Amino acid sequence: MNALKRLEAVVKYFSEALVRIFSPNEKDVPPVGVQPFGGEPLSEWVDEG
Repeated sequence: MNALKRLEAVVKYFSEALVRIFSPNEKDVPPVGVQPFGGEPLSEWVDEG
């Protein structure tokens, strides 16, 4: 019986951690949207063959 309670506690611990990792932040972040790239590419594509 003690082993089952220990297993239940471990499963609860990891499931709460996963929920915390994959849940949205509590912070209010303003929606910014996609920012267009306005720079120059680093280099041309070189096909080594």
